[in-house]
Amino acid sequence: MKPLFILTAVDVRRAEVAGSSRANVISKLTIPPIRFVTAPHNPGGGVMAVDYALPRVQAIEPAFSAKGIDPDIFSGFGERDRWVFAGAYRDRKTNRPIPGRAIIEGAIVEWTPDESDPGEFQGCSHQFKEVTHFELTLDGVELWYIDADERVLRRNGVDLFAGHRQALGA
Repeated sequence: MKPLFILTAVDVRRAEVAGSSRANVISKLTIPPIRFVTAPHNPGGGVMAVDYALPRVQAIEPAFSAKGIDPDIFSGFGERDRWVFAGAYRDRKTNRPIPGRAIIEGAIVEWTPDESDPGEFQGCSHQFKEVTHFELTLDGVELWYIDADERVLRRNGVDLFAGHRQALGA
């Protein structure tokens, strides 16, 4: 039977800056969906259209929300930086804590404060774009490694683009 991992805690921090943990202010994070690019084909003499999956992914757009205003976000706002999205999971059967990590290189390009009043905590949402590097591990096992500059797309350690790089002579 597959294990059940229960999310117990999250954090977002700058990967290269010690002490930049937001564990006490973050309310949620969004590990972005991974969607493969498709190429539509609708043959004039065929009986059906097909959207063919290509070995590349659509733009990756992570986000997180924090309670209160985080002034550090405005340092480098709109510029690419390296971030860690961290999750702590509990294996329901063994009760063992399981680390989850997403390493993301991208730029926070949108800051959206919530509507609020003095009687409740104001939240702020932060949206990333220009993501050129994304890697996701669970308990130290690589699930995804995607890098635009390296032209590498690995899923479970298998490079889905290796043959294409080779075909291009690169």
